[in-house]
Order: sequence, then C-alpha cells, then structure tokens
Amino acid sequence: MTATVPATGDAVAAARSRGFLPALEGMRAMAALGVLLTHVAFQTGAGGTPVFGRIWGRFDMAVAVFFGLSGFLLWRPHAGAARGLGAAPTPGRYLLHRGARILPAYWAVVCAVLLLLPGASDTAGLRVWLSNLALLQVFVPLTLTDGLTQMWSLSVEVAFYLMLPVFAPAMARLRGRAARLRIPVIVGVGALCLCWNFLPVPTPDAIHADNWLPAYLPWFAGGMLLAELVDDPAAFGRLRRPLGSRPVMWTIALIAFLLSATDLAGPAGLTRAEPWQYVLKMVFGAIIGFALLAPLVLGDGRHRFLCSRTAATLGRWSYGIFLWHLAVLSVIFPVFGLLPFQGDFAYILLLTVALTLPMAAASYALIEEPARRFARRFDDGRKSGASLDLAANPEVRAESADRRET
Repeated sequence: MTATVPATGDAVAAARSRGFLPALEGMRAMAALGVLLTHVAFQTGAGGTPVFGRIWGRFDMAVAVFFGLSGFLLWRPHAGAARGLGAAPTPGRYLLHRGARILPAYWAVVCAVLLLLPGASDTAGLRVWLSNLALLQVFVPLTLTDGLTQMWSLSVEVAFYLMLPVFAPAMARLRGRAARLRIPVIVGVGALCLCWNFLPVPTPDAIHADNWLPAYLPWFAGGMLLAELVDDPAAFGRLRRPLGSRPVMWTIALIAFLLSATDLAGPAGLTRAEPWQYVLKMVFGAIIGFALLAPLVLGDGRHRFLCSRTAATLGRWSYGIFLWHLAVLSVIFPVFGLLPFQGDFAYILLLTVALTLPMAAASYALIEEPARRFARRFDDGRKSGASLDLAANPEVRAESADRRET
C-alpha cells in the first residue's frame, strides 16, 4: 500500500502533537539487527561468498540509520525552537540525559568484556581500559579490542552529541523567517564534509581519520534535514508527498544499498578504500538513512510492522543488542565448538540473536531504564527547585521574563 502524506498542515500538526514516533523505534531495532547480521557474516566467512557476501557485508550501512535517527531526534527540538514551537533543552539538561542514556549500559559491557572475555582480558592494559571507558578508541591506537570493536561507531556518535551544543547556538540566529536558511546550511555542511577523506589529516599509526566525526556528518545531516522538514510546511513544496511515500523512498534506499555493495563504495572485507570510494559510501549511506526515515517522519504514520508491539520491544532493546552482540558472538564459537570463518552463517546468526536478546532485555530493564528514570528525577528536582526560587524572588522572575522576551 502506498503511504501518502495528508494535507501539509495536518501532517505538521500530527508530528508536533505526537512527539514520539513509534515507527522510529521499530526502525532502530532493524538497524541493530542489521549491525548484528553484518558482524556474524564477517566472523563466519559468509562475507566472502559470491554476490550475497557483498550484500551481507554492506549491512554495516545500518550505522547510517542509527546516525540519521540521532540527527533527527536530537536536532528536532532546535529546529522546532527556530520556528517558535517550544524551547530547545539547555546544554546541561541535554548532556545529562545523553549521558544517562548511553554511558551506564556501555560501561557495564566494557567492564564485562575486559574482565571476562579471554581474547580481550588477556591484553587489556590501562590504556585499553581508559580509552574504552572514555569512548576514545578511534583516537588511541590499538585500543579496539575483541568484543568491543563495534564501539567505534558509538565513539563517533558521542562526538556528535558533544558537537551539537556548539553547532546549535551557531544556528540560533536563523529563526523565524530566517529559519528557511537552516536547510541549505545543513545540506552545505554535510556536503562540505564529503571532502574530509581527501584532507591530509595527521594521525598516529593505526588510527584513521575517516573514523572521526567529520567523515560521518553527512549521515547525521540527513536526520537533521528531516528535523527541519517536519515542522516546515513550505520546505520542499510538492516534493513532500513523494518524500513521505514508502514505495518511492524505500526503493531509492534499496538502490543506494545495492550500489554501496559494489566496489563504488570500497572493496570487500577490511581492505581500505580510496578517498573517492569513501565519498561515495558516505553519499550512499546518507541516501539510505534519509530515504528509510523520511516516510516514517513525513508520511501518514501507518507502518504496521514498525509500530507493532514486537518491533517496539526490539526497539527498546536495540541499544543492548548493539552493545552485547559481539561479546555474545565471541563466546559462541568456543562454547559450541565452532571455528571462526568456517561457515555455519545461518546457524550462528540464529544463536547470536537468541542469546543476545535476553542480554539486551536485561540491559534495558536493569541498567538503561533505571538510569533514564534517575536522570528524569534529577532533572525534575532541579526544575522544581528553580521554580521555587522563581516564585520566591521577584528579581529572578523579572530576569527570567527578560530572557524569554530576548
């Protein structure tokens, strides 16, 4: 069934009123399983099979969906504030909630892997511990270790989190009528970052600058662009209808994905790509992330599977799936008497999913959700204290009013 966009005003009103878009949780779950699949394909040698091996290996493009989701969700308050639709969070509140969302569960995985996983614990010195705990693996040589190699993308994600409170004030002047300029600025920054891999950036041995945030900003920019579009009914005019259509956009995403599985986006395996291939990979990833998410953000909201209870549950567990799946995969081989790179792709994929899901569920219930509740209570306590101060102090009330007017 073709997903169509309702009248523009209705779509915008729905987007504002819902706030939470359930289909995005379902898409996050699919992205997490995509990352799991590509790692299983590599570890079993399935990535080297003709035709399908390139496709399994290119499921790493699921990272583009993760980055696009972060770009949309974290930039949306700033895009709405520029159009008078509420206030963006303060940097302190924003960083508190980001830290609570990411760090406790991540630190639990790092400690478990570096203490208990033989391949990692045997070589885990102080530098490895500190680099992994601080998410600096992409900057410190030889600190990506067994069971944690996927965390390079989380390191990039956290760099984006830290960049946002700097970039948002730089865009703050583009408000009201000037808000229409925000879209070309974001597109321009994303396009400019495509040149990153051509720059002679000095790095230590075994560190590559193409794993740093500037290389992946085009993927985040796709989500930021959607955040600007969702509350701007005039932007893109008649193009908004096809942008909200699943058949149109997901076909574009499929074409970009298949092209990315060719040498256009780099050779198979761990062979380093040429700079122009990195550029095309970034372009394809930006298209994939934007095209998969656009119908969920701009469409009619009828996404049966992605909004289902199963997808919602997997979406809640998706961060745990991402965190734990490589540690689980590393244990499966010795426990079940299997050898890496010797096949059994489907069997090991099934085992990895079956054993990762309980770990992810436990991570969500015991670590992630309690940390988020603590951050909310702490934030609510600070706001309650500020409200009491505001009510008791006329000078503070006057100063607050002046700030609102400004």
